[in-house]
Amino acid sequence: MWSDKTQSVAYTSPDDAVSARGGTSQDKRDMWRVGRDQELNRNFRFLSVLGFSAVLMCTWEAVLFGSSYGLTNGGKGGMIYTYLGGLAGFSFVILSMAEMASMAPTSGGQYHWVSEFAPPSCQCILSYLTGWVCVLGWHTGIAGCSYTVANMMVGVIAINYPDSYVYQPWHVTLLVIVVALVALLFNTLLAQKLPLIEGIILIVHCFGFFGILIPLWVLSPTTPASDVFGSIEDRGGWDNNGLSCLVGLVGPIYALIGPDSAVHMSEEIRDASRVLPLGMIWTLILNGSTGFIMIVTFAFCIGDIDKVMESQTGFAFIQVFLDSTGSVRAATGMTAVIMIMQFCAAISNVATTSRQVYAFARDKGLPFSSFFATINPTFTVPFNALCVSLLIVSLLALINIGSSVAFNAIMSLGTAALLSSYIISISCVRIRRWRGQPLPPTRWSMGKFSPFVDTVSILVLAVVWTFSFFPLTREVDVQSMNWSIAIYGGVTIVSLGYYFTYARKVYKGPVTRVRVME
Repeated sequence: MWSDKTQSVAYTSPDDAVSARGGTSQDKRDMWRVGRDQELNRNFRFLSVLGFSAVLMCTWEAVLFGSSYGLTNGGKGGMIYTYLGGLAGFSFVILSMAEMASMAPTSGGQYHWVSEFAPPSCQCILSYLTGWVCVLGWHTGIAGCSYTVANMMVGVIAINYPDSYVYQPWHVTLLVIVVALVALLFNTLLAQKLPLIEGIILIVHCFGFFGILIPLWVLSPTTPASDVFGSIEDRGGWDNNGLSCLVGLVGPIYALIGPDSAVHMSEEIRDASRVLPLGMIWTLILNGSTGFIMIVTFAFCIGDIDKVMESQTGFAFIQVFLDSTGSVRAATGMTAVIMIMQFCAAISNVATTSRQVYAFARDKGLPFSSFFATINPTFTVPFNALCVSLLIVSLLALINIGSSVAFNAIMSLGTAALLSSYIISISCVRIRRWRGQPLPPTRWSMGKFSPFVDTVSILVLAVVWTFSFFPLTREVDVQSMNWSIAIYGGVTIVSLGYYFTYARKVYKGPVTRVRVME
């Protein structure tokens, strides 16, 4: 048995406990085992799952607009080596999570896994905290995607109208709200077409890659390989190249984070316990390889690092596009491709966040849980959770009017929050393996390598999580400080306060419903 709270029941027929909304007999068994009814439509297949997770992670796009971390801490060569190190390390994390997803494919994701696999003495509170950091991480993810799209729009306007356009913070704030609103409309009016949309977006994701890559290869000035691969620079003032690269590791991890996105859609995936882990693995292969090719190409195209970092566009990659092509129109078109893909990532982020909130609310982990856990019969989505997510993102966007630094800190907070949930959930499974306790059967497994992979995953995550709170440079002031640690700590304190005053009376965790098949 998984814990002292787990039910042990002989399984008879899944049709006795689960309503018919598509899916295979294995899907019904999985839902029966976790003690949940099928409320959502299972209309995602392998390609749509691959499109969903690949586009949400937006790896080759993210290495471009997140390049400021690598260029500041590592330079051209350091940026490449840091990406390779991050990809190698995070591959273990994705493998570990893929195996857990096959064990328990449920929209709850990490907080469910923690509730089911953690030691009984701390199941409830650890699961509750994991749920809160996931909700925090995914909401900041929506804001981050929307904010990036808004800033790219402003950057494009800046290069097209350099003499007449005057930037105002409220421009970005308004654009963030508009982008988030349109993403919400995609997730309501087109909710049942979302798998088809994700498949189409996957095609755009692949062709867009070549649409950016080929012009850079053809038009950029030739740079000696020694100037790229032999260049490791500490521009952050850390007085140590190795430490500088570790601080810059946050950039590639940001480009690789989000493998759990498809997990939160698992109750809408047909044959989830097999398709879900395969989708995660192929996302790693597709995004990891294209991200590496793009970051090497980008490093060869950068001329003067100081020039591109100080660009009026706000993004180093837009300045590189402009320098490489020598054309404002070409740079605008190439930037538009990145912008469209990041908007598509916002659509996936909204879907993931709403399912995470819906799942956590049905376990009474949030205030007004019954409101958030309602499925709209018209759209067959958690509409209330979607609307509240839009409200939260809009409020976050208002911060940009007063302080763009504070808003950027909130954006970096998403990485730390999601990494926390990975650390806790993988550690719980590793402890169970170490103690020789049983785990649910899985249709995708690493076999005898699982303990080793889990151990490496935890070590990698611990390092990256620590450096996610570091500022971009050693010399900091109020403007350049990374305030995400303060926000992270504040949310943790508030959630614990709510837990001990009220939530512990109603939140018992998903483990209370889990059944063991005999």
